[in-house]
Amino acid sequence: MSSILKNYFPMIRERQAVIDEINHNTFLSARFNTWTLEEQKKFLDYCTGERGMKITYDPFFKEIFEPDYNPERLNNMLSSIFGQQVVIIKVLSNDGARISSETSLLITDILVQLEDGGLVNVEIQKIGYAFPGERASCYSADLLLREYRRLRDKNKRKFRYSDIKPVYTIVIFEESPNEIRKAKDYYIHRSEISFDTGINVNLLQKYIFISLDNFREIMHNRFEAIKSDAIKKTSTDDKGINEADTRLFHNKLEEWLMFLSFDEPEYIEQLVTHNPYFKELYADIYDMCLNTERLMEMYSKELAELDRNTVTYMIDELKAEVDILREERDKTITEIDNQKAKLDSQKAKLDSQKAKLDSQKAELDSQKAEIDKISKERDLANNEIQRLKDLLSKNGINA
Repeated sequence: MSSILKNYFPMIRERQAVIDEINHNTFLSARFNTWTLEEQKKFLDYCTGERGMKITYDPFFKEIFEPDYNPERLNNMLSSIFGQQVVIIKVLSNDGARISSETSLLITDILVQLEDGGLVNVEIQKIGYAFPGERASCYSADLLLREYRRLRDKNKRKFRYSDIKPVYTIVIFEESPNEIRKAKDYYIHRSEISFDTGINVNLLQKYIFISLDNFREIMHNRFEAIKSDAIKKTSTDDKGINEADTRLFHNKLEEWLMFLSFDEPEYIEQLVTHNPYFKELYADIYDMCLNTERLMEMYSKELAELDRNTVTYMIDELKAEVDILREERDKTITEIDNQKAKLDSQKAKLDSQKAKLDSQKAELDSQKAEIDKISKERDLANNEIQRLKDLLSKNGINA
């Protein structure tokens, strides 16, 4: 089956041609046969344009956005994210800056310095970490401290805090954490620290979160609505989706996010038709696909990294579940202790009341015994009085 992308990229090869090359090369065949059938199919789909390349994966991302070869690409993408023109002057090493080697779920992690001196860290996460805000804050703080120390050591006595430029943390999620995912009508979230009194104090840490899963859903719904309208138009004036595609993208950022997040040929077709700039980027990808050995090496590296990430993610998830269970256990123990203390207090109160009742009962029993004694003495006295009356009456004496 011929891909629709072959109409735009004639260098794309037929499936059988790729398979023949692999089968005729012992090294390539051996590597190919280590993959699962699903992985083999995905690789062949990449080579033949049946699906687009996953641009967000590290080796492919770096290939497309390599600053030494094509610096304007990362400039353009960051400018669309910031909403204003920015210029990258160099890519920095972020080895050692990542706290606790938190790279397990990162697809791509790149640190650059802008023309104005500001630092921008762009990371793409396959599955969003738990506590995204806390983690981003810690990494941003670590990066800011690193830049403070660098400038302090460089400028020495001439150092001023105003020398430090903003630090931007941009996190792109393929699958967003729940707290971000639930804002389903939004795909980009920008944050700057401010004061409730409105005072103007220059704080240096700024954050941008981008949710590709939310974006995909938004664009999918928009695309389906446009296709539905196009079908209606086709039946009347023979104008189809190509006339409607200007409504698909609302800004430059959406074009870049389409490039990052969609690998379906019909979406790629829409993007390159709407903006030919991206045709050059995809052409680089399909030129790369012509080198089967190099592509297989990159693909193998990505599979190994994804496997490692998946295992680490599962461990992280289990740790999170254990932490939740531990918190629930501690909460339950606290509730039980509180209930026990409450019951002990109630028991002590009841014991006190019982002791009081026992004391009152004993006093009542004593009073009853005294009354019984008095009653008996009264009966004896009455009997004696009656006996004396009877005696007097018998002797003719009126009592």
